[in-house]
Amino acid sequence: MDDNARMNPHELELHYPWHDTLPEPELGLQVAPGVFWVRMELPFALNHINLWLIRDEVDGMTGWTVVDCCIDRPTARAQWEGIFSQLMQSLPILRVIVTHMHPDHIGLAHWLCERFQAPLWISATDFYTARSVSLGRHHHGGDAAAQFFAQHGLIDPDALEAVRDRLDSFKRLVPALPMRFHRLMDGQRLMIGGREWRTISGFGHAPEHMALHCPALHVLISGDMVLPRISTNVSVFDTEPESNPLTLFLESIDRFVPLPEDTLVLPSHGKPFTGLHTRIRQLHEHHDDRLREVMQACHERPSSAADIMPVLFRRELDWHQTTFAIGESLAHLHALWHAGNLQRHRDDHGVLRFSPSPATPRP
Repeated sequence: MDDNARMNPHELELHYPWHDTLPEPELGLQVAPGVFWVRMELPFALNHINLWLIRDEVDGMTGWTVVDCCIDRPTARAQWEGIFSQLMQSLPILRVIVTHMHPDHIGLAHWLCERFQAPLWISATDFYTARSVSLGRHHHGGDAAAQFFAQHGLIDPDALEAVRDRLDSFKRLVPALPMRFHRLMDGQRLMIGGREWRTISGFGHAPEHMALHCPALHVLISGDMVLPRISTNVSVFDTEPESNPLTLFLESIDRFVPLPEDTLVLPSHGKPFTGLHTRIRQLHEHHDDRLREVMQACHERPSSAADIMPVLFRRELDWHQTTFAIGESLAHLHALWHAGNLQRHRDDHGVLRFSPSPATPRP
């Protein structure tokens, strides 16, 4: 994602308070009293992650609470070293909050927690999922994932090898995890920087994602649940093969509707923005449009998840992106299947295909 690319029509409905300004790598950018934006590069198509540092005091100690960490790689560690001495002015990290267990969010948690003897705060579901992936038999797990997507029509050998590699890549990007944690739960109230922050759980993108809302600052750290420029990846995986993550995701973002429209949203990717209700409406409309397109494709012929990928993703995808696209295509099919609009059958080649239920009208 290139922040300097021309805004799309949906973005023009949002307001970006800092326009084209990006934070200095080691100084960050203050976006609210005591809240600083740090941006770190990622070696993927999604080329950065936003981290949030909040001035804090815990047990009489002055320092910082960190929200999310970046993947573990030398350039990220080097940037953190500069942040320690410049933005943080050599004050310690007092706690590390991780919104969810994906590598760009939890990758350096072990290093930060060990360096400062700081506790990790994360949902129990995401902590144990991360440990399971990190400690599991990756090659076997990768084979299981490849077999799962093969039965959904992904037969290209290179694509299947990319699927096998995804679980191994977690260990490369997250080489270790803290051994203990503090559990975050929905509706929990945390005092950070002398102000109350409330956790809001979300599902569909991660096992149990935690966003943070501070009413006094009118700030929402949205993690990956609400992004300004792109839609969050929502996928079905082999570990929960008949799940309905898209419906869970859409229900989850509606939990942000009670927050004020002028809330400053601090997303994990893209720039801080206001226009929360507008963005939630856009996300619903986006997925409604995609679901109609998927339904139309299934009316034309019984379709596998691999058949649906070019319907949802019209650009060329690399193999890494394909591993996300197949899961998201299946998530759209499952949303319609669970709603009773599609039925499923296995063809003569063992591929699962979806077609309209008898009572479903043509879109």
